[in-house]
Amino acid sequence: MEKVSFRNSQGLNLAGYLFRGGSDKIVIMAHGFASDKLSHGKTERVASALNENGYDALAFDFGGCGESDDDVITADNEVEDLKGVLEFARSEKYKRFALYGHSLGSLICLKAYRPEIETMVLTGALTGPMYYRWSDYYSEQQLRDLEARGYLADESDSQWRREVKIGKEMLHYFERIDQRELLTKVKCPVLIIQGNREDDEEELVLLENSKKGLPLLPEGSRLEIIDGAGHRLQENFDRVVSLVCDWYKKYF
Repeated sequence: MEKVSFRNSQGLNLAGYLFRGGSDKIVIMAHGFASDKLSHGKTERVASALNENGYDALAFDFGGCGESDDDVITADNEVEDLKGVLEFARSEKYKRFALYGHSLGSLICLKAYRPEIETMVLTGALTGPMYYRWSDYYSEQQLRDLEARGYLADESDSQWRREVKIGKEMLHYFERIDQRELLTKVKCPVLIIQGNREDDEEELVLLENSKKGLPLLPEGSRLEIIDGAGHRLQENFDRVVSLVCDWYKKYF
């Protein structure tokens, strides 16, 4: 695992881990909402398995997350970050590219799709509109700050930073996702992995969205359900890793 850094189109420094295995093929890994490149310990498990199967992997912190420079978290900012990561991978002489995204990272992978992306794997996938009651997540003061400043500050669970700044545009964007527009622009096969744990309301809604969206994705795309798993898919994660590796063997 090699620490790397590079700049996005706005000149912000982004931090990452590059897992080299001697391949010209690389899987770029996009983390979830306000998380970081370690993704609660799952990144190294996936990246290690990818190395063993002949792929390099690059996990990175979106702007405003982990060790990357401060930025306000918005969907547009994260799309620009992912484009910057692809440019960095090209500069490292990689010739073939695939994506892996979790939760919000999956949405960013879909939005940032380019023809050179051969395939992608999306876990806890965000493929359609989601309606959140933000007062259940943030205090009245935070929501007042959101209206006054255009973003709110929230405590970070990353080891590298105390807080993240979440943009008003980001919170409003979830319910405005146009699933048809989002998915029909993608021209590579996509594996979606979701859980179905009965007490995880968010993941159940995400799963229904993925079922509706699957027919909009290219031929060969597939939805796999990890029985009893919640949104982070920590339950039976070995099964997740196996599905990921088998998918890349077939399509990458």
